[in-house]
Amino acid sequence: MVNHPNKQEKLNLVSELPLLSVTDEIREIVSVYIRKKIMPVDPVGDALHLAIASFHKCDILLSWNCQNLVNFRKFDRIRRLNAELGLFVPNLLTPLELTEDDSI
Repeated sequence: MVNHPNKQEKLNLVSELPLLSVTDEIREIVSVYIRKKIMPVDPVGDALHLAIASFHKCDILLSWNCQNLVNFRKFDRIRRLNAELGLFVPNLLTPLELTEDDSI
């Protein structure tokens, strides 16, 4: 198991959040993301996270993954493909972006 700083505190923050289901339709969306090369070939990784957030119309998908998810170079492709599929497009943010102070 990986030693992650403040792991328990972070888990406590999300412990009350509901778990979202993974349906056959979501699995198909994952396949499309991978087939269209929007996400890497890892059906339980980034493609699944994006598919769940898009299918369930999550306002925000929070991730430190700036290579595949929170990547402005990929966002337009994600937005277009989700539109083709009739899916919602969540805001893709890092935790830092969500917590930045706007008063500065």
